[in-house]
Amino acid sequence: MTLSSISVLPTAVAQPGYARERIKPRIVHLGFGAFFRAHQAVYTEQLANEHASDWGYCVISMHNGRQKIADLQRQDLLYTVAEMDGDGWHGQRIGVIRQALHLQVDGLEAVLEAMAQPEIAIVSLTISEKGYCYQPASGQLLAEHPDIQHDIAHPLHPRSAPGLILAALRLRRARGLPAFAVMSCDNMPANGQVTRNVLSQLALRQDTDLAAWVTQQVAFPSTMVDRIVPAVTAETLQHIEDLLGGIADPVAVACEPFRQWVIEDHFPQGRPAWEKAGAELVSDVLPYEEMKLRMLNGSHSFLAYLGYLAGYAHISDCMQYAYFVKAARHLMLAEQAPTLQVRELDLTHYADSLLARYRNTALKHRTWQIAMDGTQKLPQRMLDSIRWHLAHGSDFSCLALGVAGWMRYVGGKDEQGQPIEISDPLSERLANLVGNSREGPERVLALLQLDVVFGQDLPANHSFVNTVTHTYQALLAHGARATVAALPINGY
Repeated sequence: MTLSSISVLPTAVAQPGYARERIKPRIVHLGFGAFFRAHQAVYTEQLANEHASDWGYCVISMHNGRQKIADLQRQDLLYTVAEMDGDGWHGQRIGVIRQALHLQVDGLEAVLEAMAQPEIAIVSLTISEKGYCYQPASGQLLAEHPDIQHDIAHPLHPRSAPGLILAALRLRRARGLPAFAVMSCDNMPANGQVTRNVLSQLALRQDTDLAAWVTQQVAFPSTMVDRIVPAVTAETLQHIEDLLGGIADPVAVACEPFRQWVIEDHFPQGRPAWEKAGAELVSDVLPYEEMKLRMLNGSHSFLAYLGYLAGYAHISDCMQYAYFVKAARHLMLAEQAPTLQVRELDLTHYADSLLARYRNTALKHRTWQIAMDGTQKLPQRMLDSIRWHLAHGSDFSCLALGVAGWMRYVGGKDEQGQPIEISDPLSERLANLVGNSREGPERVLALLQLDVVFGQDLPANHSFVNTVTHTYQALLAHGARATVAALPINGY
């Protein structure tokens, strides 16, 4: 028996309460990862269940996820989302996916034809920061990226996600079809503007007429997304199989109960009424993006690097150590909150709610998972805030420790001398910088050479360099736990 063949599920699992044949693929989503399955698809599923929405998805994976797409197809494009907390697990079957393709299996022509369907109004993305082929320090196209170089030379046979979107827009333009909106759902500041920058700059290098059309016709709404979705493990899948009464679902995903989605309301060809499912449609997402990136994601990265070094496998493990809790709260309220544009929200309540979510022992959110792709994440999670403090002459001890923790982490060995598997798009360059520098201040200066991360200004700022170097030396001498415990935290 498979997920698609069961008509009656255990009471702990809800199934679609609508006729699936009326759901139309009106959104293409690039990146069929765990976050999309647990977040955007859930909002759209709620609309179909409760408000007779006919908006559905065509999901496309470009490089990874071949097996996930095959598994999804085998179970009639259905999968399970389980919410988990201390009170137990509750699941639902998601049915709003109506097409699923893999670029390397189905081929470029089939993928472009799917994106050129006349009813497609939105292309959304969860491809991680590195998928945009951009410079995190500037938000501009990384023109020297090998895939971008290929797509400049061969625009009709793209390798990158930006190149694929442009190829689809080129096809729609040739057929006289309207442009779809391009909606990033990845954790980047001004993710709509970054996406606009990347596509516009790549288009200019390919075809100036296409570039002008993209500039005039394509909307790039920004979004802020929030839900903790740990990497799926064998234990997770077994728990969900038990929840389903013994039915295996290899596409299933588990997550926390909390979810949030803030969306810039700019969709010329229409959109689902996501606000009816709890999303916030606003005119300016940036204040919300900054709040989440700096307070949630920034504290997550802080806990991930320092927690991993200290031997904590999960974020909830870090929450068992009082000094880590105090440091995370101080980081959020004393060092991140003052840098934010958002004013109408209670940031103390927000910080405390984040700490409560981090304590959810059912999540098993690995510090190693959060520590991935640090070169893509540091600028928006920590470095932009540090620039604010440097300009205002204020203290950034926790932020400096977060940066030093990343530097210690990418050194490749934890405090017990065990190797760390570094997962980062610049892993080879990191390994070269580490391997050709002595441990200590020389290592800090070597890593600061990464101008795509630190820009030109921070390595030239003596206050920044001295603070991070001093903190790095403390990590070497005393370890992560003791260094966190020694932070000058007052009033938080």
